Amino acid sequence: MPDALDATPYDALLLLSFGGPEGPDDVVPFLENVTRGRGIPKERLKEVGQHYFLFGGVSPINDQNRALLDALRKDFAEHGLDLPVYWGNRNWAPYLTDTLREMVADGRRHVLVLATSAYASYSGCRQYRENLADSLAALEAEGLEPPRVDKLRHYFNHPGFLEPMIDGVLRSLADLPEDVRDGAHLAFSTHSIPIAAADASGPVEDHGDGGAYVKQHLETARLVADAVRERTGVDHPWQLVYQSRSGAPHIPWLEPDICDHLEERHAAGVPAVVVAPIGFVSDHMEVLYDLDTEAEAKARELGLPMRRSATVGADPRFAAAVRELVLERAAVESGLAATPCALGALGPSHHLCPVGCCPARAPRPAAAGADSPYAGGTA
Repeated sequence: MPDALDATPYDALLLLSFGGPEGPDDVVPFLENVTRGRGIPKERLKEVGQHYFLFGGVSPINDQNRALLDALRKDFAEHGLDLPVYWGNRNWAPYLTDTLREMVADGRRHVLVLATSAYASYSGCRQYRENLADSLAALEAEGLEPPRVDKLRHYFNHPGFLEPMIDGVLRSLADLPEDVRDGAHLAFSTHSIPIAAADASGPVEDHGDGGAYVKQHLETARLVADAVRERTGVDHPWQLVYQSRSGAPHIPWLEPDICDHLEERHAAGVPAVVVAPIGFVSDHMEVLYDLDTEAEAKARELGLPMRRSATVGADPRFAAAVRELVLERAAVESGLAATPCALGALGPSHHLCPVGCCPARAPRPAAAGADSPYAGGTA
């Protein structure tokens, strides 16, 4: 047996994710959860839900989170880390509040949170922190003493997140016809967000010109592209592109859209494109529909060879990265020396979200940050 690893003062890890429907009857209620407070009619939600109905009303994200849970538990056990792993979602079962209630019943008092988002943004970080604050307040209202909650730092430049993506791009390049392979361009895709939200992402000093959201994605793309060049000897041109826009047409969002990018690349005479969804931890619905359905259809229409590389998912290297992040944060919390692991020029992200980081659209309490209403910046 390996020597025991110590995550003190933490006594549990919570996998915090978005959630998704697991059958046709779940689709509209799930979308009602996602859009609560926006006044969107049910008929409109049924139209939006067609993406899910094309896949039997089932989002793959829940099974992918189950696979990640298994990978984390296996890695922890193999390396002697005695830390139970729980799972809670923002918008579907298992709901975050229910999971935190279970953790309290199990005696968990100091919890680390892994969000399935690697980058700084309101929807990818601050909103999860608001969800945590809402759930902790709900437990307090029930007369329960909520646990203290801390969130793992952003992991966009951790080698355990990067290496599986690098391998995915290499496999996709190898799958292209040999006569177009070396001329292929790389399109690194992520979720489009309003430009105003991007500009305000990350700490205050990073605000403006896309903020930390764009800066971190560009760094990830550069690190992957550089590794591909080093391992193949071919310098593939690359660009950061966006997908899954859902906002009102009059509000500026990050561009170019992946389908527009494919048209532009084809018009420029590019022989092939590899699309790498670096903004997503797993192959959930937005990857399956926006890339594997819409972008693939656009590429076929253009006669442009396209391959879509894999996301990180439950890759053992990612599970190992999470273990390293847990032990790093435990050392910091215990006042011990820690050497954060991060590649590239940006270095490791902050452990505690500072005041003004990814500000809310309207002021709301958020846990696990310097502006938390709870003592010490955490709940």
